[in-house]
Amino acid sequence: MRSRAVSMAGPAMIFVALVASPAEAQTPLGYVQARGSTVTPAYEGWYPNPDGTITLSWGYYNRNSDEELVIPFGPDNFMEPAEFDGLQPTHFTASRQWGAFGVIVPGDYAGESIKWTLEVRGKTFMIPSNLAADWLIDALVGDADRNLPPELAFQEDGPWFAGPGGAYHALEARTWTPTPIHIWARDDGGVASSVRSSGRRAVPVRLTWLMHSGPGEVTFDFDEESDRIPIEGGTMAVMATFAEPGEYVIRVRANDASGVSGAGHSQCCWSNAFLRVSVSN
Repeated sequence: MRSRAVSMAGPAMIFVALVASPAEAQTPLGYVQARGSTVTPAYEGWYPNPDGTITLSWGYYNRNSDEELVIPFGPDNFMEPAEFDGLQPTHFTASRQWGAFGVIVPGDYAGESIKWTLEVRGKTFMIPSNLAADWLIDALVGDADRNLPPELAFQEDGPWFAGPGGAYHALEARTWTPTPIHIWARDDGGVASSVRSSGRRAVPVRLTWLMHSGPGEVTFDFDEESDRIPIEGGTMAVMATFAEPGEYVIRVRANDASGVSGAGHSQCCWSNAFLRVSVSN
């Protein structure tokens, strides 16, 4: 078994510059250092859902190679309008994280642009959404590159879902009591063109368990081989232990043959599942 502890405790630390227009939204990745640098939010684009709604995909870039940052909800980490606040992460793992969560709006959404603001270390960065046609994530709408993202489900018989926006499932847990979390996954076996050109072919779906938000430390215990699920489908279970009471969100990311960093810009190759865990003493 392998254990990994993720802490949400500690001071807020992070962010940078003001972005006011879509043309400015994709800034250079910038200098990376071990610790003490910034994190910037990223708007990845949007895609339509089968029910007629639209999902807006968001990620971020943590420029620290050895520092995972924590920015609690509040004046240093918020989304506008307020109805969308709280979906964003408060825990930021190192490097570029594509499509870490989604915001769902009606298909005819005509409200104000949705904005994510982060502030830390004396710097502020705000980035707005954009529903223009050139922000459409076509890799999720018709197999644009002969590859669709893995599908996930909270039960063996579904319903199945895919894409960065994922779906949510509620659980209850008690502090310091290992809680089983199950997820099912499957894949179409396709790979992105960049992966095909490298000679790589379909591989098992790889699952990664990530802290998304919450007030304390979480430890995941799982078998090192069980995070790989055959493309035809299967299940994985982990034991999650929570150190503090409160409301948590755990993100489960399923990657196909493109890998964790492969084809991130096209959003073609992974899906998220989110578990809202209410933890009591």
